[in-house]
Amino acid sequence: MTGKERIDTVLSHREADKIALDFGATPITGIHVKQIAALRKHYGLEDKPVKVIDPFQMLGEVDEELLQLWNVDTIGVGGHYDIFGHIQENFVEKRMPWGQVVLLPECFNMKVENGNTFVFPQGDTACSPTAMMPASGYFFDSVERVPATDFDTELNIEDNLEEFTLINDDDLAYWRDALIRARATDRSVIASIGGTGLGDVALVPAMCLKNPKGIRAIADWYMSTMAREDFIREIFDRQTDIAIQNLEKINRAAGDCIDVIYTCGTDFGTQDSQFCSVDALESLYGEAYRKVNRWIHQNTGWKTFKHCCGAIVPLIDKLIDFGFDIVNPVQINAAGMDPQFLKDNFGSRVTFWGGGIDTQKVLPLATPLQVKEQVYRLCDIFGKNGGFVFNSIHNIQANVPVENVIALMDAISEIRK
Repeated sequence: MTGKERIDTVLSHREADKIALDFGATPITGIHVKQIAALRKHYGLEDKPVKVIDPFQMLGEVDEELLQLWNVDTIGVGGHYDIFGHIQENFVEKRMPWGQVVLLPECFNMKVENGNTFVFPQGDTACSPTAMMPASGYFFDSVERVPATDFDTELNIEDNLEEFTLINDDDLAYWRDALIRARATDRSVIASIGGTGLGDVALVPAMCLKNPKGIRAIADWYMSTMAREDFIREIFDRQTDIAIQNLEKINRAAGDCIDVIYTCGTDFGTQDSQFCSVDALESLYGEAYRKVNRWIHQNTGWKTFKHCCGAIVPLIDKLIDFGFDIVNPVQINAAGMDPQFLKDNFGSRVTFWGGGIDTQKVLPLATPLQVKEQVYRLCDIFGKNGGFVFNSIHNIQANVPVENVIALMDAISEIRK
């Protein structure tokens, strides 16, 4: 089977010739640049700067050499601009605080103050910094540039829609060309088009805008989902109207090149519980999620991918009802997220994308043998009857022992022989 055929098979809840595998196709199934460099060294590949594909989380490109070495079934296509608003062109060498030289866009400007590294919206150092990497850190945190709003103040809904715009001809050409190149690989094409992430706290601060306005502070946003429910619901409605127009354009240009679309990364689960009730999830998000998923399923052959960390067992039925085909990252170490329970109760109705290794305790803290044992056990549970794409539980971080990451890769390779 080709990678596309393998992913298509498991998404249809049938067993493929081997476990389907993704590494690097989305912003939440990736590997830190520091790990990519260490893995390349282990495999005897050329020592060269790693291209950063997501500077917020400092994820490195899983390039063609690694894709072939691991026999990865997916290929990701991301947007023309990164989360900070830098155009993804003219990559040059830049040194990160921990000493690694990586590839970033030429316009990606950083300043170091008191050991902290700051980055700027669209690279404009005349603006306030939009994100900060703490001293001894390995990825960026957003900087809140807009103070909390007064709940008696009348807000302008356009302020929270500024970053959601119709794609222009240049961006459409970018998407067409990138998707056509990805389709030619015979891997399953995972597109992260953007615009459909509803209330994702990584996006709320609008790190791409030079002067954001509206509800941009994280605590302010969460309080507004309760105190300004009608206002937030209207943002979602207007946002998804714009997103669907963009999806229509991309579908006309190169829709046959897409297999899976990463739609939303909003988390509803904590380690032990949920951010909201089932009723609140329905009330605030239901109409907008259904609208997007309905359009996609009525007009394309794409499968929709929902990222949601945490203890979400009470919410999974609702996510399926909204029309999502895929749930990620399958956080098996959160309360109630027992792998066998998840497979038995939801495995025939949704594809689990992730859940292949515990990245909180096992991958960073266990022995290589224990890593391999867990990979074997979880593939045995989730892999039956399809509905499973192997990936770690969220991105592999910078300081995980490389021998454990190698054990992970060795185990999945052995299983897939």
